[in-house]
Amino acid sequence: MLRKYARMRKEYLTAKSEDKKREFVHERKMQLKEALENKQPIPHHLKMFARADKERLELDDEETAKLKTHIDDEYATAGIEDPKVLITTSHAPSQKLTTFAKEMRLVIPNSQRMNRGSTGVPEIIEQARSAKFTDVIFVHEQRGEPSELVVCHLPLGPTIHFGIHGTVMRHDIEGCGPMSQQLPHLVFENFSTKLGERIKSTLQYLFPVPRKDSSRVVSFDNTSDYVSFRQHTFTKKGKDVTLTEIGPRFELRPFLIKLGTADMKEAETEWQLAPYTNTAKKRRLL
Repeated sequence: MLRKYARMRKEYLTAKSEDKKREFVHERKMQLKEALENKQPIPHHLKMFARADKERLELDDEETAKLKTHIDDEYATAGIEDPKVLITTSHAPSQKLTTFAKEMRLVIPNSQRMNRGSTGVPEIIEQARSAKFTDVIFVHEQRGEPSELVVCHLPLGPTIHFGIHGTVMRHDIEGCGPMSQQLPHLVFENFSTKLGERIKSTLQYLFPVPRKDSSRVVSFDNTSDYVSFRQHTFTKKGKDVTLTEIGPRFELRPFLIKLGTADMKEAETEWQLAPYTNTAKKRRLL
């Protein structure tokens, strides 16, 4: 089993190393296509590869014309197979963190909560792989408050770390409605950059595809790189729509993406938040 995952990991890293080459060829093809469609002279830097790129363009269809990266391999079964998520906490969790983990189990359909005990991260990842889980979520705390949420995609990664801010449990929300068991529709706002799409994919594929008549909605709204999580149910009466918040509420801020699972200390860092640079306040990452 270890040899299998070592081989898969090697293939995954090889595919990632080919990403830049694919991006370069794809950009070259698009420039050639634009020149041919507009009946313009082929740019000088494209002439050497023009014949081969033209043949590639002629062979492309709607599917092969899209640029594919290692990210497509990570979520190859998304939308085909329902995700199966394991949720656990740090060691010796407080009552509030335990309650937060229980509410996250209600938020994410087809998820299971595991009491951590003294089990280490490598053992949890290995058990989750064996049980065919697609993701593992770790929730951590600082001074009795939920402070970090780690989403580890299986079997090979990535692992994304989020800071948690402003947590409000369901019982603290005034007029909070009963938790719905329907699969939720997902709403994503302001995830416009390449990094934003990366974060969006990770969150989106934690949830199964809902039925069209579902009345439950989960929203992720990005404002200044803080992702606000809200959950509602709605009822329709004619043209009137009534929203009922069912909680919980919290804000997520991504700060680290690792190209591997949570137990891989040697995993490459894909992206890391650098909040103390001179331009940090001006940049919008997501």
